[in-house]
Amino acid sequence: MTPQRRTALVSIIAACLLIAVKLLAGIATNSLGLLSEAAHSGTDLVAAILTFVALGVAGRPADPGHAYGHGKAEHLAALGEAAILVVASLVIAWRALWRLFGLASGQVDPRGWALLVIGAVMIIDAGRAYISYRGGRRYRSPALQANALHFASDFAGSTAVLLGLAAARSGYHWADSAAALFVAGLVLLAAGRLMRVNIDVLMDRVPPDAQEAALAAIGALPGIELRRLRMRQSAGQQFADVVIGVPPGAAVGQGHAAADAVEEAVHGALPDSDVVVHVEPQQDEAALRERALAAAQRVPRVREIHNLSILRVGDSTEVSLHLKLPGELPLEDAHEVASEVERAIVGSVPEVDAVQTHLEPLAEAAEGRSVSGDRDLVERIVREQTGQPPRELRFLRTDDGLLAYLTLSLDPGTSLADAHSRASEIEERIRSERPEISDVIVHTEP
Repeated sequence: MTPQRRTALVSIIAACLLIAVKLLAGIATNSLGLLSEAAHSGTDLVAAILTFVALGVAGRPADPGHAYGHGKAEHLAALGEAAILVVASLVIAWRALWRLFGLASGQVDPRGWALLVIGAVMIIDAGRAYISYRGGRRYRSPALQANALHFASDFAGSTAVLLGLAAARSGYHWADSAAALFVAGLVLLAAGRLMRVNIDVLMDRVPPDAQEAALAAIGALPGIELRRLRMRQSAGQQFADVVIGVPPGAAVGQGHAAADAVEEAVHGALPDSDVVVHVEPQQDEAALRERALAAAQRVPRVREIHNLSILRVGDSTEVSLHLKLPGELPLEDAHEVASEVERAIVGSVPEVDAVQTHLEPLAEAAEGRSVSGDRDLVERIVREQTGQPPRELRFLRTDDGLLAYLTLSLDPGTSLADAHSRASEIEERIRSERPEISDVIVHTEP
């Protein structure tokens, strides 16, 4: 037999003894307070039996039908105990009110030995409350903690009955009924608190203190992105389902090490907790941009998208882009297309919280014809910048002006940033020395 069940068994034996003592004393003295305490102890007996049985069920290991174990049997027992307390308190209150208003006959006979009986009962109540409280704290058992609260209310109720009998010996016979009414109110308050606590557990209400401790423990780990934390509790044990993000390039071993670190951190904050960690790759910005671009391009009537950027604004992620549509399209229709693009991106990429679009007219196709330009100038500039002439060079005359197309041959080891920088410098020099050239398009090749 487990220590928890031994504690519950002691409560059963004590409840049987108290029922007999209070019932005999109540009948002998016609004390409604003592009879109410006997009824109260009767609920103790039922509660203790429920706790004893529930602890036996809760102690069973997890099985395929109960993957999280049987710990909630304790909370069901505590809830049943609270329901019994409510019924008992209402019956006691009803009897007490009837006697107080003279609707029921009977008068208390407060004998001296009855006071001694109540004193002995108070000692037993105090001992039971202390034993259950210590067991509930040590084993984190909701059922034993419920018993401790119950027995503490018994002690307070017995105190009220003692004071009521003492007042009745001085001639204030109504004090016995008042004490019974006080016991009923005390029991009702205890039952309400007991119901609230255990309903929260049965409904999987997040335990705030435990969640804050887990969040602080995980937040202290470097390089780990917490995406979701779900917590529940049962029979004093905390269950945590955690989803974390790790860098997309991390190996399987690194992801496993990150999960182990999270489990260890939560166990350190919440001993004996059950932690399950799911590892996901963190979103790479380039991949996020590609997914957003693909979603936008699926929208009909979209012709061209450029300058798509990913923006981090606090805890949210936003996308901004330039959207090109036919120039003759009415603004109302263009706005509708932009709205479709925004909805498509948010729907296809859940990580994106908002989308900003900039509308631009799509340039009409222009006709061009090859012409001879200032080849010597362009070749000289390219040779000065790269050490060799352009691989290809041609000029086109269009409605927008003279265009220069040239292809540069660069070392294969040149970085993309360096190649772009050289191309930009050549473009600027050509425009500077020949302003009549409206645009220069430079293509780089290894």
